[in-house]
Amino acid sequence: MSNTMKTVAIVGAVAAAMTAQVTTAQAAAKEKCYGISLAGANDCAAGPGTTCAGTSTVDYQGNAWTLVDAGTCTEIELPAMADGTPRQGSLEELDRDLPA
Repeated sequence: MSNTMKTVAIVGAVAAAMTAQVTTAQAAAKEKCYGISLAGANDCAAGPGTTCAGTSTVDYQGNAWTLVDAGTCTEIELPAMADGTPRQGSLEELDRDLPA
């Protein structure tokens, strides 16, 4: 194997390793935020009777989460509930806006 081929192989391996680190760093900079998804737009955990991503049936369903940038969950602006109570995202499951 020539020196050029060895160099290309090493550069490729380093580039692949760096890509994996960026993906891991990006995932670490995200957190689950419950109660912010529109119906059918959740990332996962949509309560009993659902399978996972895209299975929430109610807007802002409290037991369905979406990945958001770390530290932003409770800052996301959401419309108030029907009774005028403010609605806010949470890092833990909520008992509000659950399907009937």
